[in-house]
Amino acid sequence: METRATRIGLWVWTALVVLFLHIPIVIIVLYAFNASNVQGWPITDWTTKWFGPAIHNGEMQQALILSLKAGALATGIALVLGTLAAFALYRASFFGRTMISFLFILPIALPGIITGMALNSYFTYWGQAFGIWTIVVGHATFCIVIVFNNVVARLRRMSPSIEDASMDLGANGLQTFRYILFPELRSALVAGSLLAFALSWDEVIVTIFTAGGNTTIPIWIWTGLRTGGSGSEINVVAAVVVLLSIVPVYFAQRLTSGADTRAAGSQSS
Repeated sequence: METRATRIGLWVWTALVVLFLHIPIVIIVLYAFNASNVQGWPITDWTTKWFGPAIHNGEMQQALILSLKAGALATGIALVLGTLAAFALYRASFFGRTMISFLFILPIALPGIITGMALNSYFTYWGQAFGIWTIVVGHATFCIVIVFNNVVARLRRMSPSIEDASMDLGANGLQTFRYILFPELRSALVAGSLLAFALSWDEVIVTIFTAGGNTTIPIWIWTGLRTGGSGSEINVVAAVVVLLSIVPVYFAQRLTSGADTRAAGSQSS
């Protein structure tokens, strides 16, 4: 039986882990309001004067637009390919299915620098000019995994009998997907898309090797830090990136947790 001391210990340990993970992020956000251009702690003077120059920075605006385009395109590709792969590998039974599933999820485990170097060599070998589409391909390699895992997880919680029942009632494959499967998968698809976009939005290593001089937000921040750019403007953009990354992750978590609650309720009833 769980004692009061055990519960307190677990809560304290959880709080320490959360602080360890998020204190550096909080500090970066606070530095965006630092009146001094030199990072130092504690912050003595607070201001919002750095937000104007950062927001109106032309290079930052172009990098933001490119990041949004690349993220949206990579997410769209991942949504289609990841969903199709999930249906093919979960519903079909054939020799080597486990190995193919492993190969599908492998890119998310590989270090970004390895994926980036491999894609860079591949594009260079075929004489492919670097640009937005090489970035999109690079990001899609790991975004597909996010969608794939979300859809497979939802399919595992769905009873195959609902498809059989739909077919028995005279529905064809398209009608079954539209009226039966899609409503059940909708939250998983949206959650997977949001997570994929969030991951693509702030990816830096793969982008560096596939951008070919095209600047995205992560590259803009990395270049500024490497070349000694305006630290205050970089802090502002970094804080905005953190906040914008939290939004899709938050909604994805709410969608998946809500779906899990409904699934548990339907199974118990």
